[in-house]
Amino acid sequence: MKFFIFLITVGSFSLAGSQINNFFDLWTDLFRPLPQNKKEGFIPDYTPKDKQDYDFIIIGAGSAGCVLANRLSEIKKWDVLLLEAGGNENFFSDIPIFAPFMSITPMNWDYTSEPEKRACRDLRGNVCYMPRGKVLGGSSVLNFLIYQRGHPEDYNDWARMGNNGWSYDEVLPYFKKSENIRINELKNSTYHGVGGYMDIDYASYSSPLDDAFKGAGEELGYEWNDPNGEKLIGFSKPQATIRNGRRCSASKAFLEPVRFRKNLKVSKFSTVKRILINSDTKTAVGVEFIKHNKRRRVFARKEVIIAAGTIGSAQLLMLSGIGPQDHLLDVGIKPIIDSPVGYNLQDHVTFSGNAFIVNQTGLCVNDMLAASPSSAAAYMAGRGPLTLPGGAAGLAFTQTQYGSDLAEGRPDIELVMGAGSLAGDFLGIIRSLLGVTDQFYWKVYGSLPLKERQQSFAINPVLIRPQSYGRLTLRSASFDDHPKIHPNYFDHPNDMKALREGVRLTQKVINTRAFQRYGTRLNTVPFPGCEHLIFDSDEYWECAIMQTSITLDHQVGTCKMGPASDPTSVVNPRLQVKGINNLRVADASIIPRIPASHTHAPVVMIAEKAADMIKEDWIHL
Repeated sequence: MKFFIFLITVGSFSLAGSQINNFFDLWTDLFRPLPQNKKEGFIPDYTPKDKQDYDFIIIGAGSAGCVLANRLSEIKKWDVLLLEAGGNENFFSDIPIFAPFMSITPMNWDYTSEPEKRACRDLRGNVCYMPRGKVLGGSSVLNFLIYQRGHPEDYNDWARMGNNGWSYDEVLPYFKKSENIRINELKNSTYHGVGGYMDIDYASYSSPLDDAFKGAGEELGYEWNDPNGEKLIGFSKPQATIRNGRRCSASKAFLEPVRFRKNLKVSKFSTVKRILINSDTKTAVGVEFIKHNKRRRVFARKEVIIAAGTIGSAQLLMLSGIGPQDHLLDVGIKPIIDSPVGYNLQDHVTFSGNAFIVNQTGLCVNDMLAASPSSAAAYMAGRGPLTLPGGAAGLAFTQTQYGSDLAEGRPDIELVMGAGSLAGDFLGIIRSLLGVTDQFYWKVYGSLPLKERQQSFAINPVLIRPQSYGRLTLRSASFDDHPKIHPNYFDHPNDMKALREGVRLTQKVINTRAFQRYGTRLNTVPFPGCEHLIFDSDEYWECAIMQTSITLDHQVGTCKMGPASDPTSVVNPRLQVKGINNLRVADASIIPRIPASHTHAPVVMIAEKAADMIKEDWIHL
């Protein structure tokens, strides 16, 4: 019944984002997730008293914060406080294919970039939408659930940069520690773990296009492989954070099983405004936060650990006086430590908008199918199209000529095959997520018959080894003002060339015998702003990429990890903030060089390793 109420609501409010937000504010507590086992359940809310102290204060209950809270509270003598600005997950966030919908609810911080010269040019407001989770579980509640770690040399690069302890051989045990692989053929793999908190599985749903994708890869000379195994380049079925057909978020995996530990307190709707730092001793002593419009201060006997994400962690450090001195002075903040916070911003950008049309029904998924009673019934049994991780049905990794500086076997382009396409976005939910305007939608897809829009899917190329760097800066001295985000996509010319080659690879894929069996063809209506160029020329595709390229929501690097000799780094290899005592950062912001991965898996690994380092530093004190 809950599911059908939701479908009616989506149909009513599909064109009114604010109404959807109000709906979620009102009904989140009512539509709580259905427990899948005895370990799952509602996490009690706790409100700290003003000036209360704890051993550890963790800021952010996202992918990293949930892991840290779990592992640190294993030590019974330690009191752990976890502060989260958002509230609970709900029934709808559990549904894997509904990932795009979650980003237009209050579960999203609603960040956008500053206007970009070479990206997002035809999106709403000419900015890139950057969803980040504001909910227990953080962005693991909004993401597309794909579990993929990257290439071993990505982590060896970190070690070569002077980050001792972060080589692939040293981090692989932490990947395996958190994992409970449920894919039978991988349970005995040396690359996977069994018995961890986080379930990894395939979606139960498949269509003939899945076989076509596998066949296309074989025709083009690629292996069908484990994208988290020995070789990354190849074609594969997405591994995802799924438990019995439902999303297995970081909160479900790591927080809910330990929710009754007496030494772990979780305070929801608690927005941290700044870190409290003794400027004389350069020591973090606590945090200041707002809950229910009341300002509170709490203190840490041992450490404050920031796990607020690439955007939130950098913003909090700068608001607390840790950042580029000149910039802090410009916005009216007294610097405590001059640190390169906010630099080194990296992200994976993808080209969206192409729709591939097939000549048979029943092969593709669109929002009308997702809203059907048959799909709802299948989902309740853990099956059907709603179990697809964000709609993703296939992954492929390859190396273009523009990744020639990489060792053989290290990819610079990923393909993500979606079971549907933007053309089938009848309710406008994906448009709202991406920032695609209605004008663009009708201009590009409006001339297609309804049947063809229903029978369409996507293959989106992703730039997974970008050479461009951006920066995050403060807009003001107030946490309430979102920071300025400058991704600087395609600043390096090879990035555009590599993504253009990714588009060419998608064309090779659909022209294989495996896909031509279904008469697969590209929608050839040119993108607005690119009509003056010859369709399918290199110039056309570069124009199209700049019009609708979007983030894959993999921002990293703004609190870069590096050795003492690295003046561009913010934290050391033990993730301690340089120049400040008792303060660490443990999330995607510490990543020095973005891996060829979907970043949820690396962030969980980082938190697992950080928890062990913290235990090493404090267990005997």
